[in-house]
Amino acid sequence: MITRICSPDNLRKLSVTPFICLVVLAGLVSSVRAGDGLDVLPAKVQLDGNFSRVQLVVRAISSNGSVESAKDLTHSATYKSSDREIVTVGESGQLLAQNNGEAVVTVSRNGQMVQVPVIVSGVSDTPEVAFDQHITPILSRVGCNMGACHASQYGKGGFVLSVFGFEPDKDREAIVRDRQGRRVNLLDVDRSLFLLKPTMQVPHGGGKRLDKNSVDYQILASWLKNGAPAPPKEMTKITAIRVMPRRRVCGPEESQQLRVEADYADGQTRDVTAWAKFDTLDDAVVQITPKGLATTSGRGQAPVMVRFADQADIATFVVPFSDSVELADWKNQNFVDELASAKFRELGLEPSPLADDATFLRRAFLDAIGTLPTPKQTREFLASTDPDKRDKIIDQLLGLTGDPKLDIYNDQYAALWTLKWSDLIGNKSQKLGEQGMWALHNWIKESFRTNRPFNEFVHELVTAKGSIYSNGPANYYRINGNSTDLAESTAQLFLGVRLQCAKCHHHPFEKYSQGDYYGFAAFFSRVGTKNSEDFGLFGRESVVLVKSSGSVRHPKTGKVMEPT
Repeated sequence: MITRICSPDNLRKLSVTPFICLVVLAGLVSSVRAGDGLDVLPAKVQLDGNFSRVQLVVRAISSNGSVESAKDLTHSATYKSSDREIVTVGESGQLLAQNNGEAVVTVSRNGQMVQVPVIVSGVSDTPEVAFDQHITPILSRVGCNMGACHASQYGKGGFVLSVFGFEPDKDREAIVRDRQGRRVNLLDVDRSLFLLKPTMQVPHGGGKRLDKNSVDYQILASWLKNGAPAPPKEMTKITAIRVMPRRRVCGPEESQQLRVEADYADGQTRDVTAWAKFDTLDDAVVQITPKGLATTSGRGQAPVMVRFADQADIATFVVPFSDSVELADWKNQNFVDELASAKFRELGLEPSPLADDATFLRRAFLDAIGTLPTPKQTREFLASTDPDKRDKIIDQLLGLTGDPKLDIYNDQYAALWTLKWSDLIGNKSQKLGEQGMWALHNWIKESFRTNRPFNEFVHELVTAKGSIYSNGPANYYRINGNSTDLAESTAQLFLGVRLQCAKCHHHPFEKYSQGDYYGFAAFFSRVGTKNSEDFGLFGRESVVLVKSSGSVRHPKTGKVMEPT
């Protein structure tokens, strides 16, 4: 149990925060019981255009009203379309548009039925297939534009695609025009290498990626029959995706069909489950199929990452270790303890017992000042009967008593955390010289020794100007010599985000694009340095200043990026 809470408003308090903020708030576990009826999502369906698909999700109505613990019945229910000429439905509950009109899909299980009205429109004899909305998602789902395949630096077999399909114009050129157009046959599309290879009708190093009878094959073939049109100049941007359910509390070896919707800038919302890419981040807890069927394989908590186009979302699965847990010896002393106790109950875990005084003292000293207590300090602490002795020793270690005579560990505390932050910032004499290195070192140490608020620490570092010898934090701009390095370091240090991937292409696991990367780098575009004459012609001193001009350009479009 955490016996002392320190809010992160200054450096001493911040240093212990990572140790106590490993737990997060979550709802309590609800038992999964058989429901009294069926719940089907969505309750009504609008299919727009050829090949339009919608994934149904069927779940039991939980008797305790908990949506998170509602049992998934999608793959055990049966489905029937009132008119298969209008809409068909597969065993997994996926609807597929056939012709314009209206129909009803009946979902049944164990004598219970739910009817889902379906309206189909926009179906024509010559299907409209857009490269950005149809072709790129298929190439992404089957893995063609991954870094290990055709999106590697030199591609595979001379066929090069953009990473994750973020340059559709170049991808279309590679498919249709490259190598004298040998990959497509617009007169007999079924004889196109673009279709023969992924279906393994001819040898393919990547193996079989498509079934000739699949909807995706039909989409690719229709695109070729239409003359393989190029992407539109103004493509409709996807603003967000949503995975449903976002959270599921269940037992081991239970399944859950996921459903994914995409919101477009033109106001439309489309089901993109069939084209989304699913990845588990812990297959010891949950496993996922390419079609979005998750199955719990162990106990614990794990996320499933869902990606479509340049968007990402997370579905969280919680599999408790036991149905209930008693926290008889647990006592909430602060709001972090409240979060921790909620998480213990949710996961069905008994917390470890409270550490004894000797163990607590050893851990507190090592974590705060990096050294062990002296024998005298240990004997005094163990002999004390003060019920608040743990709180008091924490205050002394962090220098929070307000009494300089009691805060006897200020220098040791500052020395340890200066070492840690010097490593994080990259304070090295090889880069800064001895004078620059010591100037930054002493500034960091003084910040910790005087308990400077963390927001002031960060503000002074990222807005520093002047001599790197006389103004320690200015060395941050000597360590990171250009706007892109500054963007990456600042994002990782103070935002907890690694932007490096987005320098060359859209981030594979985040929502950050190249535009986001260079827009952030533009904040630092007018920061510059000049040599100082104060330390002689051959001195290594630099002066950090804000220039009157400066910009960052997008490497592919050449556009000057605004700071965003």
